Amino acid sequence: MKPTPARPDVPEIVAHRGDVEHFPENTLPALEAAWRLGLRFVEFDVQLSADLVPYLIHDASLERTTRATGDLRRMAAGQLDGIDAGEPARFGARHLGTPLPRLSAAVELLRGFPQARAFVEIKRASLAHHGHAACIERILAALDPARDRCIAISFDAEACRVARSAGGLPVGWVLHDTPQASRAALDGLQPEYVFCDQRLLPPSGPLPPGPWDWAVYEVTDAQTARRLHAQGVALVETMAPGRLLRELAAAAGPA
Repeated sequence: MKPTPARPDVPEIVAHRGDVEHFPENTLPALEAAWRLGLRFVEFDVQLSADLVPYLIHDASLERTTRATGDLRRMAAGQLDGIDAGEPARFGARHLGTPLPRLSAAVELLRGFPQARAFVEIKRASLAHHGHAACIERILAALDPARDRCIAISFDAEACRVARSAGGLPVGWVLHDTPQASRAALDGLQPEYVFCDQRLLPPSGPLPPGPWDWAVYEVTDAQTARRLHAQGVALVETMAPGRLLRELAAAAGPA
């Protein structure tokens, strides 16, 4: 069941990979910081190791966000658990020692925040490497302690179908193309959520209606968020959740 919006007059914020304005992306401190802002929704990415342990990381390659090198999909969990994911390219030594988190650790953190919900993006690189069944089986097992507060999302429509069929999860399809071009596929999949890059949207007018909620990324300012909300967007995804939260609150006035 979808949670009731906290404020129907403004879109809800999804913290994209956590509060990445202040913490390394896809890490436990980034997720915790977003939930401590009072937000309900975060989105994070999941890739699987060679021995099918799910980790929070966007790229299959370790180079961009960690102090290690290599392809995570070809490395065992024993090689990955000690890796520093403090994003040295962005933060230098500021977050030195921040671990690359397992999905199971993120789920345990989520359980400590009663309002928390997580959009769990199943990455195509791992699906292609390990196969849909193996990836989704391991991800669902890790999500099990908080499965009722998780939504599986993916650019891969088949991954959405398998996650829904195998685990009963609500799903979100991330569009490759414009909403108009994707309409037939949307009608076939009937996801609970549809994620779309704002650059693929028309500048005005309502979005295609359906049983889904629209979630649009990457939104950085309150004016854009409010315009999208007027077009029918329920959620806006951002990498600056604290700043956007403050701007929307100031623009909306008292609750």
